[in-house]
Amino acid sequence: MEKRKMVLGLVVGLFCLMFVVASALAAPIEIKFGHVDPPDIFTSKKGAAGAAFKAIVEAETSGGIEVKVFPAGQIGGERELVESTKLGTIQMSMVSGAIAGTYKEAQVLDIPYLFSSPAVAWKVMDGWFGKEMAEDCLKKTGMRVLAYGETGFRNFTNSVRPIKSPADMKGLKIRVMETPVYVNMVKALGAAPTPIAWPETYTALQQKVVDGQENPVSVILSVKFFEVQKYLTLDGHSYGVDFILVNDKFFQGLPKETQHILKTAAITSGLIGRGIQQLNSAVGISQLKEKGMEVYSPTAKEKAMFRDAAQKPVIEYIEKQIGRPWIDKLMKAVKEAEDELAK
Repeated sequence: MEKRKMVLGLVVGLFCLMFVVASALAAPIEIKFGHVDPPDIFTSKKGAAGAAFKAIVEAETSGGIEVKVFPAGQIGGERELVESTKLGTIQMSMVSGAIAGTYKEAQVLDIPYLFSSPAVAWKVMDGWFGKEMAEDCLKKTGMRVLAYGETGFRNFTNSVRPIKSPADMKGLKIRVMETPVYVNMVKALGAAPTPIAWPETYTALQQKVVDGQENPVSVILSVKFFEVQKYLTLDGHSYGVDFILVNDKFFQGLPKETQHILKTAAITSGLIGRGIQQLNSAVGISQLKEKGMEVYSPTAKEKAMFRDAAQKPVIEYIEKQIGRPWIDKLMKAVKEAEDELAK
């Protein structure tokens, strides 16, 4: 009797163990994907990209991977997201300028008046330059760049006068991000750069602590800067690149087929984010006009004046930080893209 009970107990125990193992094997792999934009897929480029990535990956892996998207800085700002991705605390993130804090070579993308159009920027980032930068980032940080998106072109607004040339910026106090690149750029254009934390920017504009600021059209619209700013100049001084990152240790632990799914899903998601950004920018200009802003688009000659004033001091600063090779590579890639599109 005791033997029968023992055998029965062993059988039951073995069955339970098999059930637990089978359940563990069947559990989906979890990917935590963080970004700082709102979740709205119609107005937010990162929101749209994150939603698309989740839908594509979960569908193509038949539920084998569960993507948990954390938008709006729910698990940290961009600096925290980069660090968490690097450490593997989260598996993925979509970030822009803050990556330069970990991968300093990304500063080269902040050279002002670099890209004449979105098409040029896309050719550069999706071509050999973007590939080399991704390989370098992986080597130096342990983070793999799956694809690139965009945050768009940044433009100046102010409450004093229309800006049509660098001369019009003289004496204006312009809120900038707390980074040397933007401080140097605005100073070179003749204005007074004033670093102010983002949450305090609207109040600073409202109370005339500063005269103006710079951001993409979609941001100017979404945060209602039209309430405290009269003039918008579409100078496109800086183009923001979004990096879709994955912790490479996690990535390498996935089957090759799954790696391919993540890579292609990221490329598609980056393109969707770009599309949302471009649509909102185009529509946003009309909406800002309706809200009472005066919008000015500089001529090619006027843009050249801005470029000639701002590029040199910023390039000199970046060269001190990362050396000359990445600057030369980027300039070459831009020239090739311009020539190809001109054909």
